[in-house]
Amino acid sequence: MSTLRLRWADYRPAAGDARPAGVTPPGTAIYAIGDIHGRADLLETIQRGIGIDARMRRASRKVIVYLGDYLSRGSDSRRVVERVLQWRPEDCGDVAIVALKGNHEDLALRYLAGELDAGRHWFDYDGSDALKHYGVEVDDFPGRDDDTMDALRLRFAAALPASHLAFFRALKASHREGGYYFVHAGIRPGVALALQSEHDQIWIRKRFLDSGEEHGATVIHGHSISPEPQVRHNRIGIDTGAYASGVLTCLVLDGSERTFLQT
Repeated sequence: MSTLRLRWADYRPAAGDARPAGVTPPGTAIYAIGDIHGRADLLETIQRGIGIDARMRRASRKVIVYLGDYLSRGSDSRRVVERVLQWRPEDCGDVAIVALKGNHEDLALRYLAGELDAGRHWFDYDGSDALKHYGVEVDDFPGRDDDTMDALRLRFAAALPASHLAFFRALKASHREGGYYFVHAGIRPGVALALQSEHDQIWIRKRFLDSGEEHGATVIHGHSISPEPQVRHNRIGIDTGAYASGVLTCLVLDGSERTFLQT
């Protein structure tokens, strides 16, 4: 039996910062899940909590948003993808599922397309773990020469189920709901949301994190790890380093209400 537990928590803005002003569309509750990185055990626990929470809410429409980085690091990337593809909360009315692209999926897709340098970059950040999760044996310190990287690429492509490849290819860079804008990494300050590049939304870090600008919506993001959710007037970051910390965070938004569900 699993010993994982759930908790509902409240995180407030840092001292001197204002409360985020975002509001969901009428009758809509949103569940945004931070970077999973192969921790299928934590995802299953969070999904169970979402089912419990959603059945208690009066909102007629529920939206579940995954913020990307399903792959690498944890113990079972394949199982994570299967859970995202297959799981739906029961007895919760209208439920929409939105899956966003993380930088690990970006690198995996580029590697599969033949960009060996993208594969090397991915392996620098534990991408080879994902290959192992799909049954591709990788030495602890694999060679990075072109022949080795291409051979691993072909084996990964052969092992990857067609449904998983289709899932990766269909991932979105962003999603908008009312006063909230969901991305993996963030946005480029000073650029209209409609003009944001996919690369920035998947990869940006410091320039976005350090910005005090209003972005036209409260940005909900992962990608940048912190011990607890970062609540700012213009953004909420929910990557709590689940693969190492055991704390997977889900932000729950309902009207102007904001709570956090965590393992």
